[in-house]
Amino acid sequence: MESFGQYDRNIDSSQTTWQLFKYDIGNVFGSIGHSYTRPFHWKGKQWGTFGAVTAGTGLLYLFDEQISEFSINQKQGVPPFIRNYGTRIGKPQYNYMLTGGVYLSGLLVKNEKLRRTGVLLLASASSAGFLQQVTKSLIGRARPVSDKGKDTFDPFNSDRNFHSFPSGHAILAFTNAYAIGKQFKNPWVKTGIYIVGLVPGISRLWEGQHWFTDVALGVAISIFIVESIDKYLDRKYDQKYNSQDKRVSWNIHFGPGQVGFSARF
Repeated sequence: MESFGQYDRNIDSSQTTWQLFKYDIGNVFGSIGHSYTRPFHWKGKQWGTFGAVTAGTGLLYLFDEQISEFSINQKQGVPPFIRNYGTRIGKPQYNYMLTGGVYLSGLLVKNEKLRRTGVLLLASASSAGFLQQVTKSLIGRARPVSDKGKDTFDPFNSDRNFHSFPSGHAILAFTNAYAIGKQFKNPWVKTGIYIVGLVPGISRLWEGQHWFTDVALGVAISIFIVESIDKYLDRKYDQKYNSQDKRVSWNIHFGPGQVGFSARF
């Protein structure tokens, strides 16, 4: 007699669209729950990565005000279409238009790769989006535009000027970019997708809506969540991406008058 787990792994085009939809939505909620419980299962390597991200964020914190001032001064030199793209694409409504479109396309044509990609996008965005909303309220960090400085915190303040940390635009946009980038092996294609995904977060620096650490941590959260959910979906779908491409190694670099990210494929 076939087990329930085996049945799950062998879903194919013989099933109805409704059956596939129910299975996928179950995996969306299962993925969200999985991502939130992962820290309870971390071992030495995972805690080491977490420590490195925490230390890096703390180091970047020292330069927040200088980076914010420099970024705001660049605003007028940025083409309007890039500024508009950065502002809009990180909003939830645009995010779910993209993720929902990818999933529905895969569902309607019964393409497992597209369905899995859609599930990864929907689950990652929902998990990261809820987490950043809770964190923003819990930490209550003042935005640069409030003119209160990087060290001002007022937890549970309902004023949006105290919802700076982390950046929701950075999280939603880069979550999508990182999840989509996993579908491609070519490092140049990946890099292009990641750059496009970083623009919304960077745009919040131009607008004075976030500090650099808000954006940096948002990117880190995106990577953590997408990787966690992607591995969970390995058990649910035959299409796998973790074994097809190399892990991306992200690093923070410092130098005289500069600070930035780099990715190694």
